[in-house]
Amino acid sequence: MLDFGDQVVLVTGASSGIGAAVAEGFAGLGARVVVHYHRNREGAEKVVSAIQEAGGTATSAAADLAEPAAAAALVDGVVSRHGRLDVLVNNAGDLLHRIPITDMSDEDFARVMDINLTSVFATSRQAIPVMRGQGAGSIVNVTSVAARTGGAGGSVAYATSKGAVSTFTRGLAKELATDGIRVNAVAPGIITTPFHERHTSDAQMDAMVSGIPMGRPGRPDECVGAVLFLSSPAMSGYITGQVLEINGGQLTP
Repeated sequence: MLDFGDQVVLVTGASSGIGAAVAEGFAGLGARVVVHYHRNREGAEKVVSAIQEAGGTATSAAADLAEPAAAAALVDGVVSRHGRLDVLVNNAGDLLHRIPITDMSDEDFARVMDINLTSVFATSRQAIPVMRGQGAGSIVNVTSVAARTGGAGGSVAYATSKGAVSTFTRGLAKELATDGIRVNAVAPGIITTPFHERHTSDAQMDAMVSGIPMGRPGRPDECVGAVLFLSSPAMSGYITGQVLEINGGQLTP
């Protein structure tokens, strides 16, 4: 039932971490995958090479998704090259740095919102007419456990942006329900990715993990199944507007 043969999938922020694992998961099930990156070209090319070496089909594409025009051009490029777009995974995002909100500049606050929220809006807006013309499509947004907890220390802006992504997911799902386009989200908890290598100290990580009933952080590959499930009409054709938590029991609805 999980078969994405002949489908085109765009995964944003796919040069490492969850995005890279998701891209490889789709490719392993027959999809033609576009691996988006911003600055980490080397990482994106490694993901593409891994997919190709495993017999899959993938290409890379660069864009600064904080710029709506660049997001639109990215989607247009995918459609121009492949003729369609079946699944959009809005995974790109960042914290920039942990900082108290009183010390955060206007520019950094706006940048966090643009990277995490504007990117989802802009890529979705451009993909919707394509999917509508096909009569079907799936958008999966990557939010965060921080959307519901407010985040760990120094991440108020990030948590705020992810809360908005969750709300955007629910609202857009209602707006597109009659078009055959499903919109859902996954909300990872503490996952061992370069995100935490950049932004989380060992002490912070230990404190966060102490609140996880499973007693450990998750791995990127443990997020893949949820994204594939939500992207598959055969597996989740009557599911839209949902946020699926992936957090080892750290937070339950």
